[in-house]
Amino acid sequence: MNTLEISVEEALDAQSAGALLLDIREPVERLSGYPSGSVHAPMSQGFDSWMERLRKDQPLLLYCAAGVRSLHAAAAFRAAGFEAAMSVRGGQYAWQALRLPLETPGSEDPALSERYARHWRLEEVGVEGQRRLLSARVLLVGAGGLGSPIALYLAAAGVGRIRVVDDDRVERSNLQRQIIHREQDVGAKKVRSAVRALSELNPDIEVEAIDARLGADNVDDLIAGCDVVIDGADNFPTRYLVNAACIRAGVPWVYGGVQRFEGQVSVFAPHLNRGVAPCYRCLFAQPPGAGEAPNCAEAGVLGVLPGIVGTLQANEALKLLLGIGTPLIGRLQCFDALAGSFRELRFRADPDCADCGAGTPVAVTDDAVLQCRA
Repeated sequence: MNTLEISVEEALDAQSAGALLLDIREPVERLSGYPSGSVHAPMSQGFDSWMERLRKDQPLLLYCAAGVRSLHAAAAFRAAGFEAAMSVRGGQYAWQALRLPLETPGSEDPALSERYARHWRLEEVGVEGQRRLLSARVLLVGAGGLGSPIALYLAAAGVGRIRVVDDDRVERSNLQRQIIHREQDVGAKKVRSAVRALSELNPDIEVEAIDARLGADNVDDLIAGCDVVIDGADNFPTRYLVNAACIRAGVPWVYGGVQRFEGQVSVFAPHLNRGVAPCYRCLFAQPPGAGEAPNCAEAGVLGVLPGIVGTLQANEALKLLLGIGTPLIGRLQCFDALAGSFRELRFRADPDCADCGAGTPVAVTDDAVLQCRA
């Protein structure tokens, strides 16, 4: 038998006799449970500090998932003069096979929830990024075709506070694309149906239902305190209102639009780079005339299209909240569902724009949520 190893049963006896059990797995691995009394010492962070603090005659038990990493760690401690260092053979797998009890991380920090384990593994997100998402507030305008996938993915990602504004009721014709609602929700307020679905999906988050139509009289109050605004509306007046209000507040917003088989996504944040980062009115200076841009009820829409576009919008929102990647600022991403193809149109800020051009007030903010590459 390799003298560097000790069985799980022997390890339990040694721990009871005073041996220190060092769990050298990574933080995300601890989410699945850990032996009572173990001390977390991730191997990726090195063992130098432990070697400085511990007595060399201190009995050490090194513990990992399968006993491979702990064997290397025990050899490293032995080489440093810790003659009583041993690897727990089989690690957590052997521990679980014997049905020995495991403790789980406390619920005092929702970011440590196993729910977000895949975010932990992303260097660009990690625990701190998850905490940022959990502390974020997003305003979602509309709980329909675009709003459904946006809301579901933001909730699943752990965006802590989602404010949903919509004054409509669920109709049976909505169910072809508005996947947040169910047959039994027909006739109910969309915001109530959305709250039910999001709360069932993720009880960690807070969903605020605003049963109202966004208008000039409430848009500023609805945006106040939000980190990002996401457009799930289906009309131009609402988008121009959101654009002007976000400029006043210094808040970025994510635009999405669908019609028949085509969709569009972009991000507007002129306050990030005045005169360079364009706003919605820079792209669409005036709303189209009557009949030039019919809504979904008039022109129809492929049911899956809002799901694709809304998911892209959710992606842009998460990038903004985390401060990662390159947002679609000054870029209009267009999707053709029939061709299955994307194309990108670039556009510039309009110096004569009525909303963000020279001489118009544009808020400036240093909020960390906006520190992404524009």
